Amino acid sequence: MQPRNMSMSGVVDLAAVKAAGEAKAKAEQARAQAARQGGPAAVAPSALVIDVDEAGFERDVLQRSAEVPVVIDFWAEWCEPCKQLGPLLERLAVEYNGRFLLAKIDVDANQMLMQQFGIQGIPAVFAVVAGQALPLFQGAAPEAQIRETLDQLIQVGEERFGLTGIAVDPNAAADGAPAASAAPAGPYDALLEAAMSALDAGDLAGAVQAYKNVLADDPGHPEAKLGLAQAELLTRVQGMDPQQVRKNAADNPADVTAQIAAADLDLVGGHVEDAFGRLVDAVRRTAGEDRDAARLRLLELFEVIGPDDPRVTTARQALARVLF
Repeated sequence: MQPRNMSMSGVVDLAAVKAAGEAKAKAEQARAQAARQGGPAAVAPSALVIDVDEAGFERDVLQRSAEVPVVIDFWAEWCEPCKQLGPLLERLAVEYNGRFLLAKIDVDANQMLMQQFGIQGIPAVFAVVAGQALPLFQGAAPEAQIRETLDQLIQVGEERFGLTGIAVDPNAAADGAPAASAAPAGPYDALLEAAMSALDAGDLAGAVQAYKNVLADDPGHPEAKLGLAQAELLTRVQGMDPQQVRKNAADNPADVTAQIAAADLDLVGGHVEDAFGRLVDAVRRTAGEDRDAARLRLLELFEVIGPDDPRVTTARQALARVLF
């Protein structure tokens, strides 16, 4: 089963002005009530992944979606792709540290929920944001695609509904008892954590430097390479006027600088194929320094998505055809 388009464009359609206003108001009311009660308690990392059934769906998914995006993994014991996707989503839930909650629903035991969401095949992944449901993707998918989708989901939750996630206490166990001693930190864990903290705080320059510090010692470190590519991309698009950038690219198809800027915006907006196709076309149409600039930016964008993504493989083949 092939994954469907993982673009977050559906979120924008879902968050129409009236519906978004109502959902945001409900989310703000829920947060205000929690604040009056002393605020939500920090949870253990293991509490970021929960099993949900029909009886607890409203409490565990709908109500929780007022404070954090809830990602739903529809699965079954007999589903082989589910056995690959499920552990990956669970690992990412812990890694994202409370920025989303993962709810796992066994379709065999919860047929009504399967029907309500219109599930045609599994694994199927949905999200609920401030009480509103939206499809994310169906079938197993590469980790890079999943991360891209999660990042866009979290961004929409923050910008449209003010969802800031839930606090996580790494020293707490699921039952409130002290957690077992953590494994020894790796040689770059502190730097990578500093980079993530800088990204969360909007300090893109700090994140770039932290990733560069890792790569100075270990040039091939995969997580640092990916993080640096993403942080540099966000740095480039920061302060851009999207409308003007796209107008410049449309009015000046031979202007490589304009096409590169538009490609960066395409990628940040989730239009991966458009970004790749734009730069492949720029390489095909140009020569010399312009061609090198377009080619090198395309290679940088490949790093953002990751080498295992099928869209990168397709674009690499297209690039090879125009180069050779």
